[in-house]
Amino acid sequence: MKIAESKRLRLRILRQGDLDDLLKIWGDSETMRHCGGPGTRDQEAQSLDYYMKLQEERGFSPYAVELKENGQLIGVCGFNPPSEECDAELIYHFNKLYWGRGYANEAVEKTLEYARTNLDIRRVDALVDIENGASAVILRKNGFHYLGMKWCDATNKMEEHYQLEFNECK
Repeated sequence: MKIAESKRLRLRILRQGDLDDLLKIWGDSETMRHCGGPGTRDQEAQSLDYYMKLQEERGFSPYAVELKENGQLIGVCGFNPPSEECDAELIYHFNKLYWGRGYANEAVEKTLEYARTNLDIRRVDALVDIENGASAVILRKNGFHYLGMKWCDATNKMEEHYQLEFNECK
């Protein structure tokens, strides 16, 4: 099921057949160096099952990001479940072959636009490794505000904490 589209990208709900493409992202040490490290095939299969269940139960999850021109899955962008401070946490990861082309920013824009108009989300958090300046730039471009440092269980370290509040939502 399609979630959103931009000029170059299509965002859709993850499906079981995405595992091999997701392993090129979540299983890659360079890609995941700021996010707790790579996972094994079994770990990422469990993650995929978890996110598919999250989509069914909550109506949101990380979404597959595909190139419109050929349907190639190049990343994920979407939401983790809420915490005490927010309604959802924005996450995005892209295959390193597609870095530096503006795809992450484009996907974040469309994901947030979708959330504003279709989901009951008012406040979105994001955590960024202090060494991942490119990710912090994307968040600021999309209206997130820096709140300070916060502990991240996934990486076992302090990370930059950003937040976006929607003025209007569904």
